[in-house]
Amino acid sequence: MKVHLSYGETGLEVELPEEATTVVTPVHHPAAADQTEVLLAALRSPVAGPPLRERVRRGQTVAISACDGTRPQPRHLMIPAILAELDGLVDPADVTILIATGTHRGNTEAELLEMFGPSVAGSVRIVNHDARDSSTLTYMGVFGKDVPVWLNSAWVEADVRITTGFVEPHFFAGFSGGPKLVAPGLAALETVLTLHDAARIGHERATWGVIEGNPVHDDVRAIAAGTGVTFSLDVILNRDKDIVAAFGGDILPMHAAATAAARELAMRRVDAPFDVVITTNSGYPLDQNLYQAVKGMSAAYQVVRPGGVIVCAAECRDGFPDHGSYREVLASAASPQALLDEIAARPQTIPDQWQVQIQARIQAAVRVVMHTSYLTDADLATAHLEQTGDIAATVAAELAAAGPGARVCVLPEGPQTIPYLAAPPASRS
Repeated sequence: MKVHLSYGETGLEVELPEEATTVVTPVHHPAAADQTEVLLAALRSPVAGPPLRERVRRGQTVAISACDGTRPQPRHLMIPAILAELDGLVDPADVTILIATGTHRGNTEAELLEMFGPSVAGSVRIVNHDARDSSTLTYMGVFGKDVPVWLNSAWVEADVRITTGFVEPHFFAGFSGGPKLVAPGLAALETVLTLHDAARIGHERATWGVIEGNPVHDDVRAIAAGTGVTFSLDVILNRDKDIVAAFGGDILPMHAAATAAARELAMRRVDAPFDVVITTNSGYPLDQNLYQAVKGMSAAYQVVRPGGVIVCAAECRDGFPDHGSYREVLASAASPQALLDEIAARPQTIPDQWQVQIQARIQAAVRVVMHTSYLTDADLATAHLEQTGDIAATVAAELAAAGPGARVCVLPEGPQTIPYLAAPPASRS
């Protein structure tokens, strides 16, 4: 059987043995007939609280938080809908869009133009958040479980604060969107490091689809609620990255409604673990680097047997990437288990450490074989990873080695689908 994998901008076709293969995909919903109307409806008939326009007064300044370029947020639709709703109340010169980079690199001018479109990019101020620039940060106090919080000063000083994002399961925060567009999105490096320290990341409830009792998301919610958000707008996307549904209103009830909808689409139960799991990182822009591809690995890890094999297809056109310390940390120990031991023994001082921790945990339990277009075998070897140029041949060899009855699971959309073996996370959250 042929299976189409989301990979880069064009995808990959892989031939697999039909009798041994299980394909797990999200529940597919067609795009909303009129995506702009769905957005406007969410702004005018929110889940909780008054409509956006009733929350804003003439002459006020507005800050809008949006995802960075590693996320497929439909900014070109969401931001114009907000600006149209505020037309006549707010001068475009008083609007600032803040790219919620967290600790990621800022987006280039060309990327911002692609992300927002010329009408938005040419009419309002767009600023990349910089978690390392203390001159652009304001201390807000301590929130949640002893989290010191600095946030972007332009966000703090705005009269109106609006988060925009999209909601999908997240491998340690439970779900994306909502309060994550405040912190870690617009937070200082020290705040992000605390939110993603080894104790929080290592907690059993810091996983896909779990929010309540998840120490990462509990603190993220506490920060958003404690520092103030005027209005929030989130969307649910299908595999084509089109808007299926939109949710607006007060940030926490809005996000609760959006996560319930996302769980129904993305969380899929399987009966038993698999010998081999093929995964992706959902194609471009999500598979731009190895750092992001850890999410696809983590999705596969949920249903691979101990000692099994994960094959992860991610284009990685941006490499590891080379900015930040991710590559350096991966190469700093002799094995994934040694890396885990080092992380556990030292204070959380490196911003990429949590992603490394999750990757090392996976690699210590199973083999991970990559298929990329931009990383060499030698590059991947420094990260204790293998590479294959032929996914089908690798899977055939692994199934033969596993013996009669061996099975392969395919996650063509990567972390857009989260398989699980036990009780659904909805019953645990």
